[in-house]
Amino acid sequence: MAGATMAGGQSSMRAEMTSLDVPAPDPAYYCPAYRSTALRSPKNPLRILPAGLTERRAPVFGPSRVRPEDADLTAGLAGEPLGERVVVAGEVLDAAGRPVRNQLVEIWQANASGRYNHSMDKHPAPLDPNFAGAGRCLTDDLGRYRFITIKPGPYPWQNHHNAWRPAHIHFSVFGTNFTERLVTQMYFPGDPLLPLDPIYQSIRDKNAALALVSRFDLGTTVEGWALGYRFDIVLGGPTVTPVEL
Repeated sequence: MAGATMAGGQSSMRAEMTSLDVPAPDPAYYCPAYRSTALRSPKNPLRILPAGLTERRAPVFGPSRVRPEDADLTAGLAGEPLGERVVVAGEVLDAAGRPVRNQLVEIWQANASGRYNHSMDKHPAPLDPNFAGAGRCLTDDLGRYRFITIKPGPYPWQNHHNAWRPAHIHFSVFGTNFTERLVTQMYFPGDPLLPLDPIYQSIRDKNAALALVSRFDLGTTVEGWALGYRFDIVLGGPTVTPVEL
């Protein structure tokens, strides 16, 4: 599990703890219903290593390598991807509710059939040659981001009998280096798989879990073209966005 909070330009690493548990709203390292955590959760107290020059000053993320077209996951290939086009937008905020500017936001997801464009994904659903499934952008001066993408499909996984993951989009927010990273997931409203999903249900604070469910937003919707969903990310404080397991 990789995650950190960022507030006022200062990082506060969630990993800096000595217990085997983590404070709410983040999931515990070991969640019995989520079977793989039994193998990858720590068995001994964590030992925090001092940050070195690399952790404090590198790498640097900036506008030179992020293009506006990187935020449109439906463009750049030979044709139009299959599925329902959606716009996902929101704000990245610090613990005090202030906008976090010039932050690198990355997303990755399955296609409309519920399959990732990755060699490890063996789900017998069709790949879409016109959908790579990943994008990135920088937040603007008001902390806003915006992606154009395809609504992902649910997919089976082997956690338990007849297990299916709800439709979701993975989000990563960087600060100025890899030690200031938040990785989380965004879900869609009204998904009947959410009550059955051990990953989503591992979030012990139910208000925090609800914060991972995007909301339909008519203001983000583009008339005659794409429905819009709002998903805000909070990097500290009592309404902090939970990390993913």
